[in-house]
Amino acid sequence: MELEAMYQTLGVSPQVLRFGEEILDSLRERFAQIDAVAEYNQHKVLAAMQKNRVNATHFAATTGYGYDDEGRDNLERVYADCFHTEAALVRPQITCGTHALAVALSANLLPGDELLSPVGRPYDTLEEVIGIRPSKCSLAEYGVTYREVALTKDGGFDYEGIRAAIGPRTKLVTIQRSKGYATRPSFSVAQIGELIAFCKSCKSDVICMVDNCYGEFVELQEPSDVGADMIVGSLIKNPGGGLAPIGGYICGTSACVERCAYRLSAPGLGQEVGANLGLMPSFYQGLFLAPTVVAGALKGAVFAANIYEKLGFKVIPTGSETRHDIIQAVELGSREAMLAFCKGIQLAAPVDSYVTPEPWAMPGYDDEVIMAAGAFVQGSSIELSADGPIREPYAVYFQGGLTWYHAKLGILMSLQKLCDAGIVKL
Repeated sequence: MELEAMYQTLGVSPQVLRFGEEILDSLRERFAQIDAVAEYNQHKVLAAMQKNRVNATHFAATTGYGYDDEGRDNLERVYADCFHTEAALVRPQITCGTHALAVALSANLLPGDELLSPVGRPYDTLEEVIGIRPSKCSLAEYGVTYREVALTKDGGFDYEGIRAAIGPRTKLVTIQRSKGYATRPSFSVAQIGELIAFCKSCKSDVICMVDNCYGEFVELQEPSDVGADMIVGSLIKNPGGGLAPIGGYICGTSACVERCAYRLSAPGLGQEVGANLGLMPSFYQGLFLAPTVVAGALKGAVFAANIYEKLGFKVIPTGSETRHDIIQAVELGSREAMLAFCKGIQLAAPVDSYVTPEPWAMPGYDDEVIMAAGAFVQGSSIELSADGPIREPYAVYFQGGLTWYHAKLGILMSLQKLCDAGIVKL
């Protein structure tokens, strides 16, 4: 067959391809469900763009201060309508998801306030933002204290522990939707809604912020639909659709977003400044494409879960569980297996496919991290990538794929390299 010959040209053996096709035969219904969610979310984005009368003038570039940037301001109205919030801040000046979260936290927490994480330890790069690991300009340096409540053994919320932790100084609750570099489950929008409702029943004026990275457009609803005061994310993940070259967003209440704008630029300036630098076409079009791009990444995640579960590896979530983000964790059990897996992902890349990924000390992480990504946008994790800290249980985190077919190739290549290394036998 021509397709089989093409896979062989790319480095996938007939044996590995046949194994993958056997897995795919059982996933047709799952894929149809993913497509149905994508169709709904595609129309949701389209409706927001039509409501705000997007037109060619909104694609014009601005420089300098960016005063009267209608394209930028209208994009923020589109985001607010898409995520059903009062306001939004969507800027290329937000460099990454961690930056967006840092802006949201530092804007809405003052000296003497307390930050609470009711879902255990947050993602590694937030540890220095908060001050769990000492860092210059952390929240701790500015007098913000921090508490966390561990999840229960089954990955649920410890409601009594949360009730005890919420006190008079608890100003903001941060909820991480995705698992990060942990092997806990990711949370559904419904679960997040229940947690927010509980926190607000304990303290009605507490601000609830959700780190929405990797979760946008995976479900029919977003955390902003179930009570979140702020949802925060990166444009080089899901909502940028693979086209946004940089940027982040904060959607939420007008009061919270206004403070974020003042923190991002300067007190008194807020959202009035910030040139778009000619990025509006990629921001608008990326958002428009995002639901279908996310659907392709989700199919890849489901495929990976079923492939590696069949081979006896622990996968989170399992192959049959409902998805709440695009990340698939696979516990590979050894450094060598992590390196082989990531080598396969890199070999499947359109950019830097000839590079061999190696673990290194990345800024913001406490352990060596290996990252495989041959992306058009550096660090874009809506594109095909795999990464993980070199520590037990040696879990690799696979995500992305601008198309389902590319995600499929990457997963088959990861399996091929594990077979070549003698770690897996089919």
